[in-house]
Amino acid sequence: MEDFLTGKKRVHFIGVGGSGMYPLARVLREQGFTVTGSDVNETDTLAAAGKAGIKVFVGHSPENVDGADLIVYSSAISADNPEILAAGKDVALHDRAELLGLFTSRHSRSVCVAGTHGKTTAVSMLVHILLAAGVDVSAFVGGKLKALDGGARMGKSGIMVCEACEFKGNFLKLSSDITVILNIDEDHMDYFKTADNLRGAFSEFCKKTSETLIINGDDENTRISVNDSGFKGAVITFGNSDKNDYYPMNVKKLSDFESSFELFKNGKFIDEMVIGVPGGHNVTNAVAACAAGICLKADNNALKKGLSGFRGVGRRFERLAVIGGVTVADDYAHHPAEITATLKTAKSMNFKRVWAVHQPFTYSRTAALLDGFAESLSIADRVTLTEIMGGREKNVYNIRAADLSEKIDGCDWFASFGEVADFVASGAKEGDLIITMGCGDVNKVAAMIAERLKRRDPV
Repeated sequence: MEDFLTGKKRVHFIGVGGSGMYPLARVLREQGFTVTGSDVNETDTLAAAGKAGIKVFVGHSPENVDGADLIVYSSAISADNPEILAAGKDVALHDRAELLGLFTSRHSRSVCVAGTHGKTTAVSMLVHILLAAGVDVSAFVGGKLKALDGGARMGKSGIMVCEACEFKGNFLKLSSDITVILNIDEDHMDYFKTADNLRGAFSEFCKKTSETLIINGDDENTRISVNDSGFKGAVITFGNSDKNDYYPMNVKKLSDFESSFELFKNGKFIDEMVIGVPGGHNVTNAVAACAAGICLKADNNALKKGLSGFRGVGRRFERLAVIGGVTVADDYAHHPAEITATLKTAKSMNFKRVWAVHQPFTYSRTAALLDGFAESLSIADRVTLTEIMGGREKNVYNIRAADLSEKIDGCDWFASFGEVADFVASGAKEGDLIITMGCGDVNKVAAMIAERLKRRDPV
């Protein structure tokens, strides 16, 4: 891959507040580049960027790119963005995936973790394992990981770990030596249109892998994609059944937020593992991380130490507060399968009621998966919706949160975050769990609910 960073001095990031953009911007700043960035909303991430020495602008304007010789933009940025249009012929334009791809090509062994669900958690688990093994690993994580002091780290070992997003075929721009595929569910169908196209993109990604595939052998779509790819290298399987190379046995719930399992490989016991994050889906993520860690020569002690030291990623069932006996948490779930996993986990805990506060993200996803969202959200005891966050889209689907609300018994929805927070905080009772869910900015609602609970029940 062409090293388009060579000779560049000032890099501007459009959408720098994004979970995948800020880590890249921070790394370039640490490498000595002058870095600026813009985004439409003031967020904690934007504030962190400012503290990291990145000059940030709230709002998009042609003046923001003055002096830049490279512009990096996220997939959410449209072609008619004023900063894109202002770039001119003398300013190089590259999307986020191309910059991430450049970093993967610079490393001798890049591990790219793909899949519809679980990428951030599985990558974070693998980072913990490699750090425990003494590997000076480079990593890019789409969330706040304490071990990275954020979402990025540049090491000197030649090993890099990152998430590989399928949207718009972005993962095809990465150089992957070891590819992990966690699962393949229908998502981003506004882009892929058909399940065949979605699986085909994963097949292409498999073809591009230079060394090893580590795949969920229990996931039918993943198996189809790998078989169709014609991949000739090593294929390692993981999953919950003993038909896979790696699988768990004797899974035990130690507490609401801690589980243990025995890790097996091809019928042979490896060791007992403990993870500090809830849910059976995270046991599967841990098995995948162990398989990748072993592929990179991590020993049993590193597996055990790495997993036991992992206590989650920001916005992944993150406990924010306990006020007046009410627990407030936040989760990134934005697909019916993810919501189902999160709410089933929540319902297995010792709460009297689980209150789901969901912000649907994109009109296309909400319209395409409306019944799936209704079914998954109905697992909760109470459901409250915000209006849909359109993100990069216009509402050509003529859909609103009210359409989803009508399909869920007892569901309430409100147009503003303030109304949602007022309603939920006033109705919450001791022993309840309130969990905000979505990949937009619904975490702001969680903070607002916590503030209202403090006023109601001073601590």
